Amino acid sequence: MKTPRFLIALACTLALTSCVSQKKIVYFQGSDAVYTSPQPIAQSYRMAIQPADRISLSITCSEPKLLAGFASNVTVGTNEAVQSSGSGSREIYTGYTVDKDGNVTLPLIGKLKAQGKTEEEFATDVERAIIAAGIVTDPQVTVKFTNARVSVLGAVNKPGSIALNSQRTSVLDVLAAAGDISDMGLKTGVQLYREVDGRREMYVLDLTQSDVFNSPAFYVQQNDVIYVEPNKAAGVKNSPFFTFWGASASIASVVISLTSLIIALTR
Repeated sequence: MKTPRFLIALACTLALTSCVSQKKIVYFQGSDAVYTSPQPIAQSYRMAIQPADRISLSITCSEPKLLAGFASNVTVGTNEAVQSSGSGSREIYTGYTVDKDGNVTLPLIGKLKAQGKTEEEFATDVERAIIAAGIVTDPQVTVKFTNARVSVLGAVNKPGSIALNSQRTSVLDVLAAAGDISDMGLKTGVQLYREVDGRREMYVLDLTQSDVFNSPAFYVQQNDVIYVEPNKAAGVKNSPFFTFWGASASIASVVISLTSLIIALTR
């Protein structure tokens, strides 16, 4: 006796449904073929200072009293200064907001261009400016972002604002901090919005493909907005129809197995 055709068709349908869903949820498909050997990182992950960024400056030297000018003339709303005492040394810690033209105005120095510079590059510029102004001869400057953040919206488990504590933060790091993409999320349609030189750009990342690592948006920048599109199919996951279909599929699978076994035994 042959197995009824409708049972074969139903079995094939269930198998195909399983395959399609697998392709939509597995990360980095094809990586085993691409990464048989180490691959170079092509894109830059430098995080550059932009207008409206908030940065801090930590300045030290062998004669800290000469840096007192950086702690004076404080204007509320534009900069803040805190003096911290250590073991025989003194540190002047100031915070500044980059203006719309990309400049930072420093006491005793004046305006310095910060836009487009990394933390290390701008720190070097400040050190040179302090020496050129004859304030001290051996300044050591550290610059840090104080408000670098990325917003994560859509179908993630913990949407919100994620602080960037590293120059090198990938979209995967951000999504992990947001609790990963939820069951409702579409891994093939992760949208990233970025402001570049007064323009807004959009990138679409397919996290199911291994080439996502080569995207210019793989490493995030401050103020990026990441939106995970909801999966329409998953949108009905909790609906009565979806529940009924899931239960029916399980029952059908059992029925097919039992029917095939009975047919085999009665031959």
